[in-house]
Amino acid sequence: MDYRRTLSPEAAAAKAGFSTASAYRIEADPRLPSVKTEPRGRRRPDPLEPYWEAEVMPILKAAPGIRVIGVLQELRRRHPDLNPNIRRTLERRILVWRALHGPEQDVIFRQAHEPGRLGLSDFTDAGCLGVSIAGERLDHRLYHFRLVFSGFEHAHVVLGGESFTALAEGLQNALWALGGAPKEHRSDSLSAAFRNLAADAREDITERYAALMGHYGMTATRNNIGVAHENGSIESAHGHLKQALTDALLLRGSRDFPDLDAYRAFVDAIVGRRNANLAKPIALERAALGPLPKGRTTDFEEKVIPVTSSGGFILRRVFYTVPSRLIGHRLRVRIFDDRLECFLGMTPVATLRRGRPISDSKSGYVVDYRHVIRSLRRKPMALANLVYRDQLFPRAAYKRVFEVLREQGDLRRACRVTVELLALAHERACEAELAEAISADLDAGRLPDLVALRARFRPAHAAIPNVVVELASLRVYDELAAVANNNAGAAA
Repeated sequence: MDYRRTLSPEAAAAKAGFSTASAYRIEADPRLPSVKTEPRGRRRPDPLEPYWEAEVMPILKAAPGIRVIGVLQELRRRHPDLNPNIRRTLERRILVWRALHGPEQDVIFRQAHEPGRLGLSDFTDAGCLGVSIAGERLDHRLYHFRLVFSGFEHAHVVLGGESFTALAEGLQNALWALGGAPKEHRSDSLSAAFRNLAADAREDITERYAALMGHYGMTATRNNIGVAHENGSIESAHGHLKQALTDALLLRGSRDFPDLDAYRAFVDAIVGRRNANLAKPIALERAALGPLPKGRTTDFEEKVIPVTSSGGFILRRVFYTVPSRLIGHRLRVRIFDDRLECFLGMTPVATLRRGRPISDSKSGYVVDYRHVIRSLRRKPMALANLVYRDQLFPRAAYKRVFEVLREQGDLRRACRVTVELLALAHERACEAELAEAISADLDAGRLPDLVALRARFRPAHAAIPNVVVELASLRVYDELAAVANNNAGAAA
């Protein structure tokens, strides 16, 4: 076209490398080919044309959050002959309509985090891990703490609910493992800790939480209720942590652990590996953390509870047994997430496993047969209708032998033999070995022989050593006196 300003069409085409025919074609219509192309029209009729403006748009305006499948089902309800294959077309059309005419959406504002400023706490359900303790499925949660800047995290196995006790214990474990405290601690609404409590109890927990934050010099903040993305730095980390635990369990080859301490050590090891991959940012953030106080603050609740004549006490709909010598005394009980520590005055007298009610209408029991076996041995028939009989048996073999003897029709003998077996397990400290012997007898089709079992687990007779004591001669004392006199004279 530049050549055409001064030359003829033939000359301009020759200089530009075009043919003469192309030059005259461009001369007649200078538009570009893309402009000349006619817009592509529909190849088939629009299936939504009869319904879009008349029915679909009013639905979208009246209910902006409705799903596409909901709109489609409503259309098919109104028009049964409508082809269900229009779903994809409807999805694309609604997606474009919402982008042009739909409601405004919330904007997530990405934040820049400085080291040492913010730590997050939250609980996550860990039932999906399928972990069991000694063959029994463990229903538990994980308390999860994380620093936003470096990604340092700490996880603590929680057996109960999202209580203040679990939060205080897990948070303090995390801070002392970290070696410092951030300026700000954020959590969700913590409603799980006091949602169902009375007003006084809620106020008490709020004051204790404020005291906990003050002890470590942290400012307490919380995200808005129901807005999970405000706590996203830890909400998303829940899934990563549980996936890492799942992978480790698969590599381990078993999800069963001998005891709770072994499982907690396993979780600590996995979290430690994850933190090791973030050593540099964690070291950078540690330098910006505030100092820790001289010691921990209380991470438990405390109750004063009397021990009844039943040989125990009731705490939060759970009955706990204690040594019978404590009947009539009042114990100070420190309530942790997984245990109770009992004190008589300032003297520790017992540490008990924390129990939970079986259901809303059924109480729970935490029973140690050692606490009651002495009294039960004097009254063995009490075992027949004991309210916590099933919880009394420390292992399945003892319950099995009781059931077998009771099925034979002699309830008195069943109670007496079972109580004597429990007493033998306690006196000879052979609970596990005795259970194996009982199971072997029952599997062989015979009943346990008390006399034989007592003989089998009798302490070995040890030979009494012959001790010979040689008395010193009295002349030795005379020699000592003479040496003492000579030393005194030399000193003078």
